[in-house]
Amino acid sequence: MKSKRFSEEQIVGVLKEVEAGAKVMDVCRKYNISDATYYNWKTKYYGMEVNELRRLKQLEDENRKLKQLVADQALDIQGLKYVLSKKY
Repeated sequence: MKSKRFSEEQIVGVLKEVEAGAKVMDVCRKYNISDATYYNWKTKYYGMEVNELRRLKQLEDENRKLKQLVADQALDIQGLKYVLSKKY
């Protein structure tokens, strides 16, 4: 997985800088990011504070782990059904 150049705090700082009145193009040039990256961040993180962003990351990680558990259990169930369906 590609490592991130910007932490959550930095992303929120960039968004707040534009909210304060700076132009998007100037901020993008300052932080060496594309307009598309800025607008992707804006759609995902707009209006969030740093602590809310950390909580979002924790919830996403927990959700990923739970989905993995469900997938593993589904495979186990499928394997058991296959074994039980065989007539010996």
